[in-house]
Amino acid sequence: MTTGEQDAAAAMARAATAWLDSLDGPQRTDGTGDGPSGADTERRRWFYTPTDHGGLTLHAQRPLQQQLAMRLVASGLSEAGFATVAAVMGLENVLDRAEGWPERPYRERFRDPGLYYLRVFGDPADGTWGWRFGGHHVSLNNLVVDGRVVATTPCFLGANPAATPLLGGGTYRPLGPAEDLCREIVRGLPPELLERAVLHETAPPDLVTANRAVVAPGDRPLPARAIRRESPPGPAGPVEDTEAVALTAAPGVPASALDDRGRELLRRLLSAYLDRVPAGVAPTARYEDDAALDEVHLAWAGPVEPGAPHYYRLQGPRLLLEWDNTQNDANHGHSVWRDPESDFGLDVLAQHHASFAHR
Repeated sequence: MTTGEQDAAAAMARAATAWLDSLDGPQRTDGTGDGPSGADTERRRWFYTPTDHGGLTLHAQRPLQQQLAMRLVASGLSEAGFATVAAVMGLENVLDRAEGWPERPYRERFRDPGLYYLRVFGDPADGTWGWRFGGHHVSLNNLVVDGRVVATTPCFLGANPAATPLLGGGTYRPLGPAEDLCREIVRGLPPELLERAVLHETAPPDLVTANRAVVAPGDRPLPARAIRRESPPGPAGPVEDTEAVALTAAPGVPASALDDRGRELLRRLLSAYLDRVPAGVAPTARYEDDAALDEVHLAWAGPVEPGAPHYYRLQGPRLLLEWDNTQNDANHGHSVWRDPESDFGLDVLAQHHASFAHR
């Protein structure tokens, strides 16, 4: 147990308690769920599309309650991580205009910066509890066990548009480093390594692992209808013609094959994902060790030229990072950080419950 994990857990508990104490009865019903367990299906249901993520929306809260909600969100993020989440939420206004203010019969406003959902699972005063914040292009999932933060994944951030013009010739790209750093690594590879790194000349249409609760070898992108809460029940098959990018153990190029510049860029790329959470919780320091970095593999799909639809992923022990920018003429980015062994903290929960069962 680290001091950082304890401090972050304490900050989350204070913020969650303050938010919960501000809610009335109906709000609390929407804003809370059953405590974490190995079978808590709802806590492990997550989305990144503009759908019902489950919880109490910002719209349904008074301004002070909204501020308390965002204080809880901030407790699970670094300063830069919180700024990026706020930027992604603000892009809903930009997207609304870009799409011509779209209307939908089932929602008063389709592109809506107030349609983000917060739910607390369990009691922050107890040793085991969690919380989830999500909406279009944001999904944050946190678990606290025995007074420490044990899980912060899946952690998804997207941007649509991925790039939008600013006054004076500037460009607004909240997730720009996540795209540019990997492309720079790949374009710097010698031909023999580039051939190993590129899985396919065409990028898949979305993240390979989609919004599955558990990732597994062979995963491939899912149809859009399968990643929305409104989907008909039952599994939906993967998108066709994506076998080349299906999830395997360690495709692409290992970091051990990169030169010094490539390794430094890779560490910066890892930081763009792992440093979303507070410093005491982020596993970034693990990759200061050369041996740990050597175990990370990088794979790419699609052209390497800027502006073309593309995809990449980084894989290593307890690490899976994915990026996809293929939609809307490659101006719509998706990024996710996952721990294949412990998304939602399932392994820690199992150990925790087993220890109590034997007492």
